[in-house]
Amino acid sequence: MKLKDKVAIVTGASKGIGSGIAKEFGKAGATVIVNYSSSKDDADKIVGEIQSKGGKAIAIKADMSKSADVKLMFDKVKSEFGTVDILVNNAGKAVFEMIDDLTEEAFHEQFNLNVLGYLLAAKEFARQAKGGSIINISSILSTDPYLASSVYAATKGAVDTITLALARELGPRKIRVNSILPGHTNTPATAGNFDGELGEKLIAGTPLGRFGEPEDIAPLALFLASDDAHWVTGESIRASGGARGVGY
Repeated sequence: MKLKDKVAIVTGASKGIGSGIAKEFGKAGATVIVNYSSSKDDADKIVGEIQSKGGKAIAIKADMSKSADVKLMFDKVKSEFGTVDILVNNAGKAVFEMIDDLTEEAFHEQFNLNVLGYLLAAKEFARQAKGGSIINISSILSTDPYLASSVYAATKGAVDTITLALARELGPRKIRVNSILPGHTNTPATAGNFDGELGEKLIAGTPLGRFGEPEDIAPLALFLASDDAHWVTGESIRASGGARGVGY
């Protein structure tokens, strides 16, 4: 019960990596806020899974790219639970386009959620928290981008830079900030992306010989959220099965 009596917000937690982290935190004793933007049924399902195993969780809807939504969510958490101890910035959007197909809409959608959204949440967390841990979900694409991932990879590079900047800024306030860089991970968002020749190349570039699962990422998030990581901040940690590059 490494997170006993802690309150954790996990954004984009209705599915994928976020849901895996939310469930792991619930097992570790945290009260988990399962944030979602549109998938209420999925969020309620994750809440139900946590509760069925004796954990505590509620679902809160908020578009993390909108400051008003973010503030309302944090204010609700403070009203109901008094404080927040852990923030996992996970909500994100990926649009894969070659440069010839680049659109301003896709650019702004990704940066507004993947970068601005993380900053808005960190701002509200810092306003309320008395110490604690921020965990930013990045990607190995920040350093090893796929074809057609220039914008998405740029958002994740920004996340890693933000992580270090905020660690330095918030350290004096006893807030630790780290990022996790998942590798090629099976989630609803990546369904079909790993089929065929690309999937074979990605596996070939992964020493542990398989794609990741949300359950592979969650234990690292639990470590960073817990007091076990009390001396860890400003780090970007890969959770990729050893993947380097995309195999071509």
